[in-house]
Amino acid sequence: MRYATKERTTKETDIQISLRLDGSGKADVHTGIGFFDHMLTLLSFHSQMDLTLLAQGDLEVCDHHCIEDCGILLGQCFKEALGDKRGIQRYGTCYIPMDEALAHVVLDISDRAYLVYHCELKRESIGNFSCEMVEEFLRAFAFQAGITLHVNVLYGTNDHHKIEAIFKALAKALKMAVMIQGNELPSSKGVL
Repeated sequence: MRYATKERTTKETDIQISLRLDGSGKADVHTGIGFFDHMLTLLSFHSQMDLTLLAQGDLEVCDHHCIEDCGILLGQCFKEALGDKRGIQRYGTCYIPMDEALAHVVLDISDRAYLVYHCELKRESIGNFSCEMVEEFLRAFAFQAGITLHVNVLYGTNDHHKIEAIFKALAKALKMAVMIQGNELPSSKGVL
């Protein structure tokens, strides 16, 4: 069973996460940041991973610490739940349209953490979610999970739609990459 649970407590945040890779897309997410909760719920639903995430952060300062720390802990859970990576497909890619916006996500579960992010957002925030935190969350997640992650929004005008398309495309690409298709380690080097 590919499952992990983690806790992280700092002077800025207190977070508990459990993640089941082979789930049904059930989510129980409470961060105090409504739009972020919505995006994580979509990530869970479209990846078919079960996610429980409870976070308390210093939101009176801003949303940065909470969102980044959620990305860190989610990445760590993802990496632990994968185990030795034997049999996974390893690569994932997905285009997702959201009305006028189109996002493309490509990833490699390679243990070589990297983020390429191309998305221009015009709004400062959506609700109490700072739009600049999309990139920060993705970087924290990718670097802790050991994923090479390329995120490109090809076009669009509505920032809500662009961000939602990113999270849905990430979910579908992750679902593809973690799919078990054998018992071999998917690397010619013999190690990931």
